[in-house]
Amino acid sequence: MPHAPQHADVATAELDSVLQGGPFHVALRAAIAARGLPLQRVQHHLSRHGVKVGVTSLSYWQQGARRPQRPESLRAVRALEEILELPEESLIRLLAESGDSTSGLRSAARSYRSLVEASGVLDQLLAELGCPPDGGLHSLGHHERLRIGARRELAERESHHIVRAHRDGIDRFVAVHHGDRGAAPERMRVHALENCRTGRVRWHRDTGVLAAELLFDTRLRAGDTFLFRYGVEDGTAGVAREYVRGFDCPGGQYVLQVCFDPAALPVRCHRFAQHSAAAPRGACQGLALSGRHHSVHLVEPRVRAGFLGIGWDWE
Repeated sequence: MPHAPQHADVATAELDSVLQGGPFHVALRAAIAARGLPLQRVQHHLSRHGVKVGVTSLSYWQQGARRPQRPESLRAVRALEEILELPEESLIRLLAESGDSTSGLRSAARSYRSLVEASGVLDQLLAELGCPPDGGLHSLGHHERLRIGARRELAERESHHIVRAHRDGIDRFVAVHHGDRGAAPERMRVHALENCRTGRVRWHRDTGVLAAELLFDTRLRAGDTFLFRYGVEDGTAGVAREYVRGFDCPGGQYVLQVCFDPAALPVRCHRFAQHSAAAPRGACQGLALSGRHHSVHLVEPRVRAGFLGIGWDWE
């Protein structure tokens, strides 16, 4: 078998090159090829690490058709670095660099790396609250209203949810708020406004992530619908430049409204969408401030997995 070592050397050389320059999907494909593992074996190794990822997802990742974005997927990327005998952070770094260079994320906004870090923190906070990844509720409608204060900060956020239970016994919802850079979640306040009451609250200082239980006064049965409303007082960070909402799975209508203080109005606003946190932003559209209410909004009749948001520029 004289040609096997030569082939291995070529594969290893290609891997070393793409690990330095990327992109992520080419590096992943090269790493799998260099180790000579079929995707079924990669999936088996991941399951031994306690991570569940389908063969189809792995195939999409190495083709560049999709990028890892969910917490479980990001854990899989870290496990792949070990399984494929790659340097620590090598694949995660490529995702971060790709996200920063192609999507125009500014340093003051939430970068892909901050989302990666926050995803692990969120898993920890949800575990502390005893909340499974699937909370048992399907979103039929979600209306968010943000108020940007006179200091150009994210002052508060109010959410109105319409949900349907898809299993029996659901009696709570865990609200998550990710503050802007420099946010102090321990100073934030969660207010139960309608059909719920505040339960346990957990936060992580370094990432600005807060998770709060909203308790219902009833136990929903599968198929029941429910409406509730809550708010989060923030105002603890610096200048806000955008707000992004992530969706793990398809759902109902989503409405985002951003209201600006008359003393601090942006010069321009726009909406955008992303298939994943590391993907280029698309579907960009300018938004005009309404008259005396100084607000902009977007309406998505039926959301898909990915990200939607509104960004704005100051003078």
